[in-house]
Amino acid sequence: MKRRQFLRAAGLAAAATAVAKPAIAQSMPELKWRLTSSYPKSLDTIYGASEAFAKAVAEASDNKFQIQVFAAGEIVPGLQAADAVQNGTVEMCHTASYYYFGKDPTFAFGTAVPFGLNSRMQTAWMYFGGGMELMNDFYKRFNIYGIPAGNTGAQMGGWFRKEIKEVSDLNGLKMRIGGFAGHVISKLGVVPQQIAGGDIYPALEKGTLDACEWVGPYDDEKLGFQKVAQYYYYPGWWEGGPMLHNFVNLDKWNALPPAYKSLVRTASSMANEWMQAKYDAANPAALKRLVAGGAQLRPFTQPIMDASLRAALDLYAEVSKSNPDFKKVWEAMLAFRNDQYLWWQVAELTYDTYLVRNRTRT
Repeated sequence: MKRRQFLRAAGLAAAATAVAKPAIAQSMPELKWRLTSSYPKSLDTIYGASEAFAKAVAEASDNKFQIQVFAAGEIVPGLQAADAVQNGTVEMCHTASYYYFGKDPTFAFGTAVPFGLNSRMQTAWMYFGGGMELMNDFYKRFNIYGIPAGNTGAQMGGWFRKEIKEVSDLNGLKMRIGGFAGHVISKLGVVPQQIAGGDIYPALEKGTLDACEWVGPYDDEKLGFQKVAQYYYYPGWWEGGPMLHNFVNLDKWNALPPAYKSLVRTASSMANEWMQAKYDAANPAALKRLVAGGAQLRPFTQPIMDASLRAALDLYAEVSKSNPDFKKVWEAMLAFRNDQYLWWQVAELTYDTYLVRNRTRT
């Protein structure tokens, strides 16, 4: 009797094992995806976040889920990355949502809008303020699922061939400026140009551009803008906390096993942290080198800042009248930003302002 009970128990255990193995295999299948970046390999931080993301996914899946990263231009041009995801040419891309504001200006909120959120607020809004839900409800119309995957922190106002003191100095200026901000600054007389990162320097050198903005000191130094434009302005009021996204083809995302969805979310969050940490670490030394090399650091004047804010608010009102998606997201983000600054002015800004004034004493 005991022998029969033992054999029966052993048989049940073997059957359970036979059932469990296929279940595990099904939840962790071997997949190979392609990711196209909007950035060249030379920009090791904004491009490098994609490689860090793909490496994390591979390691966590024991190399069963492999994502091959391609630089801008290797599969499609940088500004067509989302199109490649939308039509299924690639499974995913790493890009800035605001590059696609021409499809619908609501895309801009995924990255940054003029006088919007700083980087920490952008992350808070996405994860805990309803931002991710609002944006993915919008993205699904374009067959895209978006996950935050990087932030540069507040950007610089860019490189100018001539000094800009008055609002009138902007009139007729041909400037490379990304996203929705181009529409705002055009109200001040600027002629905006949306050009991919790798194409900016030649245009500035040839005089096709009079000014450009990109990210900040670390990337700007790599791109060599200081060689062809002298004046370096701040702040980039159009990009207080620009966020990058991993865009995934919606059908591919929905077909992923839950374990892989979790991996993609977790690795994207890691890339989000990795990118800003690297920029924060690298920008101070790069700024020192640029100034030592002759760059003329200048703040935008108060009249220019005030005129820019008025232009931005006018444009938000105009677009909101005809675009209910834009209006919904703008009002939600604005309410979140204003509440955030109630807190920031109490602790964060007071702390930072005091130490900025006293940094040489500590």
